[in-house]
Amino acid sequence: MSDIISTADGTVATITLNRQDKLNAITPDMLLALEEAVRQAERTAGVRAVVLRAEGRAFSVGADINVWSALNPEAFRTRWIDDGHRAFDAIARCRLPVIAALHGHALGGGLELALAADIRIAEESCQLALPEVSLGTVPGWGGTRRLPEVVGKPRAKQMILSAARISAAQAELWGLVNFVCPDSQATSRAMDLARDISARAPLSVQYAKKLIDASTGEGLSATLEMLAGVATLTSEDLSEGIAAMREKRPPLFSGA
Repeated sequence: MSDIISTADGTVATITLNRQDKLNAITPDMLLALEEAVRQAERTAGVRAVVLRAEGRAFSVGADINVWSALNPEAFRTRWIDDGHRAFDAIARCRLPVIAALHGHALGGGLELALAADIRIAEESCQLALPEVSLGTVPGWGGTRRLPEVVGKPRAKQMILSAARISAAQAELWGLVNFVCPDSQATSRAMDLARDISARAPLSVQYAKKLIDASTGEGLSATLEMLAGVATLTSEDLSEGIAAMREKRPPLFSGA
């Protein structure tokens, strides 16, 4: 079976990490599949929210060390860093709300993947960390940006510089996860929340997500351009401008 499984059930799409024998360690092919799964969810009619989850004993233990350590510098940059940022940015900028259901371990790239989601739910026994400095490297898929945005710089530095794991309870206290649930319930809780969100006005939900992200600088210019474009789409000036172009004459704009 595929290492990334994408399904849709009514208003909720589910993206599942399914490399269970490797604790969902992430490979370059999985990065490409994650990006495509997000795009597919956005294209699927009727889908209003996305749940990001995993099969097996862990959400994800991060990047597959055996794969990335064997790459030459150019392949590391293109197939690892660039593709990883593009995939995780696609999740973060998805027009649909994305809810991550965490269990077991969310480590390194696995935690960075969860950080790209809008909302995180963790099971009681889940442990979270960015342990890269203990391996002699640094977080490579947005962790040094997204973690401080979520928990603040001092706590982000504590996690990243010490490489220490924190419990789900500590993560909730710091705001790293929205709430903690009993083991084996993260997916069901995430689905319930996704359905609750899906019951709200979809355009309002999507615009609200964009505005919240823009308030912290995430996609600010794209959001402003989108809102301005929508505002002018039904204007008389746009109709006049298009008509003038087709008729090969100067436009007579009214300001309406």
